[in-house]
Amino acid sequence: MTGGQAIPPIEAAATEEEEADWGALSSLPGNPLMWILILSELMVFGAFLLGVCGVRVMDPALFAASQAQLDRAHGGLNTMVLVTSGFLAALATRAAAENRGPRCRLFLGLASALGLVFLGVKAVEYAAKAAEGIGLETNTFFTLYYLITGFHALHVVLGLVILAVCARRSSLETVETGTAFWHMVDLIWVLVYPILYLIR
Repeated sequence: MTGGQAIPPIEAAATEEEEADWGALSSLPGNPLMWILILSELMVFGAFLLGVCGVRVMDPALFAASQAQLDRAHGGLNTMVLVTSGFLAALATRAAAENRGPRCRLFLGLASALGLVFLGVKAVEYAAKAAEGIGLETNTFFTLYYLITGFHALHVVLGLVILAVCARRSSLETVETGTAFWHMVDLIWVLVYPILYLIR
């Protein structure tokens, strides 16, 4: 005690300073470092999708002919699968906020199961394209198609690992951090599907 006033603990002051250093990111759920990763990944996928738009403008006939060879049903099914998985991840976050660990883990498990379904459908789609002789080097459209969807599939795999970690350590911050990444994976596919499969 000095002058009748308590001196705040040094550790608490340092923690508050560290939190303030993140600026606007501090107000987002989960760890701010995850949001930095999310923003960087969105920029990468944005660049890929701009490349697709460039192919459309430079060679519309090639784009239309190649796009017509994609299976819209597979892409649509995977969109519903990931949107549903994202909803379950949101329920897991709510359960974590209510300190309901078993319920949180249940929703995370269901979200992960749908992530596996997504990868299964994508594998079927890739196998069908391979059987038709369509590969990475078929043309510019399919080069971008495989790069974008393959890179996204890798993010799904990473997301499944992150959700598994969240299920083991289901604190609110951990779950918020992990599900933020999963929602990014969901959002990216919602953008990829219409641009690659639908818009002519």
